[in-house]
Amino acid sequence: MRLLFPSVWVITIVILSSAVHAQTPPRSPAPYKAPRTPWGDPDLQGLWPGNMGVPLQRPVEFGDRTTLTDTEFARREAQARSQAEADAQEFVTPGAAVGLGPPSHWTERGVPTRQASLIIHPENGRLPALTPEAEKRRREMVLPGEWRGQADSYTDMNIYYRCITRGLLGSIIPVVYGNGNEIVQAPGYVMLRNEMIHESRVIPLDGSSHVSSKIRSYMGDSRGHWEGETLVVETTNFTDKVAIGSNGAGYPGDPGYHSEDLRVIERFTRTSARTIQYEATINDPKTWIQPWTISMPLVNDPNYELFEYACHEGNHAMSNILSGARAAETVK
Repeated sequence: MRLLFPSVWVITIVILSSAVHAQTPPRSPAPYKAPRTPWGDPDLQGLWPGNMGVPLQRPVEFGDRTTLTDTEFARREAQARSQAEADAQEFVTPGAAVGLGPPSHWTERGVPTRQASLIIHPENGRLPALTPEAEKRRREMVLPGEWRGQADSYTDMNIYYRCITRGLLGSIIPVVYGNGNEIVQAPGYVMLRNEMIHESRVIPLDGSSHVSSKIRSYMGDSRGHWEGETLVVETTNFTDKVAIGSNGAGYPGDPGYHSEDLRVIERFTRTSARTIQYEATINDPKTWIQPWTISMPLVNDPNYELFEYACHEGNHAMSNILSGARAAETVK
């Protein structure tokens, strides 16, 4: 009988040990820590093209769901395959309607994802309502960047058509083509270069104040700092002569024009060796009744090439539209 006691104790200890182990929650994987630059900052450098295919605003029928179901994702993949087949066509099918845009193979389509919309806040993934002031401003003002059909002067043309800018978000949100983004770092600075119209922002990290409020520009004045692994960039000092998004040049749900009170907070967080999670919060109390936030992953592609965006050099549309309008006037 005495020989049984050690076995009983061993069994008891094993049972208690198993019970304690079962009550211990599994450890979460440690958050990703980016490699460091020689001076110690998280290293975000590289080529980070955006991925098209996610609408700015979430379809209403999705409600507050941020990701697609299997059925919805399969439908998005099928649409992508169908579009790829159309892009691969060398000649237009006889009898097919032909538009005035570039050949479809020019457009960068991206890889289908399950993300329901770029907007993640408000929870419905939709742009907030405009303020009464903004509704009145958009209804009454004819801005230099808003073409309403006139061709009296080049100033009647949309700012993007004039190869000037797509605005801060429009330069980084993937649309049409030219969706490359490059990040370069130096001690005390981060430089962000967008392929679209070759916008470049040199962002100081020294804690300096924004420039005088009397100095305003299409892309604003950016200042950055680090919050742990995240680069946080605040941009102010915008002009009100350009849209926050794509400037009406083709991105579905373009949020349109903002006021000079616009303030944008961007966050760049490297979440893996190949991915940066990008977020931007747009706060303009004179335009929208509440702030709104977009989010999207930027995936590193060391083989991506930033092509020269020779927009002005090849912008025959401007002269053709204006000369065509003058010719039409002589007929009248």
